[in-house]
Amino acid sequence: MRAFEYASPSSTDQAVRLLGNSWDDAAPLAGGTDLLSLMKDDVVAPKRLVNIKDIAGLRGLSIDAKQGLRIGALVTIQELADNPKVAHAYPVISKTAGEIAGPQIRNMATIGGNLCQRPRCWYYRSGHGLLAMDHQGKSLVTGGDNRYHAILGNDGPAFFVSPSTLAPLFIALRATVRLVGPAGKREVPLEKFFLIPKSANEREHDLKPNEIVTEVIVPLLAGAKAATYEVRHKEAMEWPLALASVALNMKGKTVSSARVLMGHVAPVPWRSTEAEAALVGKTITEEVAQAAGNAAVAKAKSLGHNGYKIQIARVAVKRAILAAV
Repeated sequence: MRAFEYASPSSTDQAVRLLGNSWDDAAPLAGGTDLLSLMKDDVVAPKRLVNIKDIAGLRGLSIDAKQGLRIGALVTIQELADNPKVAHAYPVISKTAGEIAGPQIRNMATIGGNLCQRPRCWYYRSGHGLLAMDHQGKSLVTGGDNRYHAILGNDGPAFFVSPSTLAPLFIALRATVRLVGPAGKREVPLEKFFLIPKSANEREHDLKPNEIVTEVIVPLLAGAKAATYEVRHKEAMEWPLALASVALNMKGKTVSSARVLMGHVAPVPWRSTEAEAALVGKTITEEVAQAAGNAAVAKAKSLGHNGYKIQIARVAVKRAILAAV
């Protein structure tokens, strides 16, 4: 690991001032479960680490009758999973958080870090850059081992998959993320926080080098039925091969509106309006859920070695819908 400065501010204003105008200047340190690994592997080398763990305003979670669920960026995944108020009002969030990785990771990793973690693409992690290009500007992914890469949104040049397990669910529930930077505070729908970079100079988040995620706001469920279904190689300490998160608003037994998100299948959490259209106005049966799963992957494209993920994503959507109702 390269040498770096270390700062430990006590307020977000101090933290923002300590961050730089480029990604190489500084990086915020929370749980560190992703950042420290990237630094050890020399994928990133910030000149300064800004420890934000002492900023009280980034902690805590609460449920308000109007605003909904507020989750501070420093809340750990385990704290979210264990909170009895969350388990009562948002059981799908509690259940999903409690199944992420293993207890060691859940007790260290933060909600802000989960949303901002970098892709697990092995080309990126081996130092070939976010878009994994060779010296001639040709993608290493399309001509190499791409078994865990994107099946949607993969027209290029980005082929990695968004690694957050919570993001698809939060987006299905219409969450927003709040940020703070030199220009003050701003709020972004979480669906628009994730971006597909088009050049090596772009990032996969709508986040500037001198901005910090402060909290996530999840509206009240208001009777919506929601569920997440994951497919993994193994149950613990593993990223999903594909997952689906759905939120259904019902009028009696009929779906009045739907949100269907897929994770680990595209460079961003992938919203399937095709699957949503296949559900609205229908009563959920296994056949309807299957049709929605088919619609969700109708535009999926194999890169050569990851075609199996199309079937996995189809099944994940179907089973998430059935689990929700």
